[in-house]
Amino acid sequence: MDAQFSLQPIAQIAVNKIVTLKKNEDKRIQNGHLWAFSNEIETIDGEPQVGDIVHLHNHAGQFLGLGLFNPNSLIAIRLLSREEEKIDFQFFHRRIETALALRRKLYPNAETFRLVHGEADFLPGLIIDKYNEFLSIQTFSYGMDKRLTLMCDVVESLLHPKGIVERNEALIRTLEGLDQHKGVIRGAIEPVTISEYGIKYQIDLLEGQKTGFFLDQRENRKAIRRYAKGGRVLDCFCNDGGFALNAAYSDATDVVAIDISAPTVERASQNAAANHLDAKTHFIARDAFLFLKEAVEKKERYDLVILDPPSFAKNKKTVLKAIRGYKEIHQYAFQLLSAGGILATASCSHHIFEETFLEIIAASARLSGRTVNLLEWHGAAPDHPVLPAMPETRYLKFGVFHVT
Repeated sequence: MDAQFSLQPIAQIAVNKIVTLKKNEDKRIQNGHLWAFSNEIETIDGEPQVGDIVHLHNHAGQFLGLGLFNPNSLIAIRLLSREEEKIDFQFFHRRIETALALRRKLYPNAETFRLVHGEADFLPGLIIDKYNEFLSIQTFSYGMDKRLTLMCDVVESLLHPKGIVERNEALIRTLEGLDQHKGVIRGAIEPVTISEYGIKYQIDLLEGQKTGFFLDQRENRKAIRRYAKGGRVLDCFCNDGGFALNAAYSDATDVVAIDISAPTVERASQNAAANHLDAKTHFIARDAFLFLKEAVEKKERYDLVILDPPSFAKNKKTVLKAIRGYKEIHQYAFQLLSAGGILATASCSHHIFEETFLEIIAASARLSGRTVNLLEWHGAAPDHPVLPAMPETRYLKFGVFHVT
């Protein structure tokens, strides 16, 4: 670390901004969770402003940690540290440097990975993805958004990227009182081509999904290769073609891939051509629900069906509607699968718990007159770690099922 950055004495830390929790509301924090909710707060002292660092105390006045404060959000405090220390450039440098070291260990030969995964890297509300020599940043908390310039300074000192973009279009930002926008915030960007297990993808850093690409499905895309060889494959909600191209790469005879977005389908088609897989992949811009319904009516058959829809449950209020949506697409999939076929299915809705997702799949199979065996069950790639005390960080579910 550069010599000019030195830790300031603890005595210089302001201690007059204190948030105290109600009695018995500290148990979840003590067990490792990083959020304190607005209805758990008893008192606020020192007039902290939105985005300030505050001291969090329990009802007895004991120090619990330092956190980002937002009185206008249900998540009123997001813990940054359980120690009394200065939250400055050096603090964030250490945290991001630690996160980078982990990714280098996970993917020593890769230049594309998730560098910072929010709470699971103890940097709540901050996402940073690395695409070769470029970085894509999202800030989901007011406190992190307020420190976006500082975050850019830190990653520039560590990685010296050619360019940094912010992809802050997520609706969840409105819950923090933040607006939505995107753009280049450091340097300049250019077309990016990444490589993942032998397949190349052209990434649009400003228009691609999420921060540019769905990096969390990296290992799951590779996992379906063993099931695709020699078979006919249907990939629904295909995005930029990740699963479809892995199926074609592993010698599927024919791959049909569906996505409602025409620009996304165009990017997927370009990726297929760049990998010389366009002869056996067919990308169609269509609503997946309608395509599945019509395919069932035509009595089409596939050996492998892949379902990777967007989040159907954005919040708890939409869970029942989401369950109906998941059941519908799974029933269609079971009706399309040949005897002995394979279903690969995912849910990225953290409000849909693992048990619920498995129940949806089992119920859909019964209603379709099929039986299933679970062959593989995965979450997100390891550069998207999970904080065990925070179920919110365990959002992605991916299963592979044998269908008879």
